[in-house]
Amino acid sequence: MALNKRNHGPDSQWTKFKMECAREIGRLQYVKENNDEYKGDVPAKVNGAQGGPIGGQMVKKMIEFAERRMGL
Repeated sequence: MALNKRNHGPDSQWTKFKMECAREIGRLQYVKENNDEYKGDVPAKVNGAQGGPIGGQMVKKMIEFAERRMGL
């Protein structure tokens, strides 16, 4: 059985999508590719408040895309 290897590098479609979503909501500075500083000492609550909206925006855009493809 072959393993499904995902491309999550800086040139991947997912990374480009994440950057687009972050740019739209003004949180580009929190994207991992733009922020190389150590965050091991930052509480999860703070990390979620900073980066969480990016994931939420990505999900919202994916749902909108799927709805358009299904004609809803």
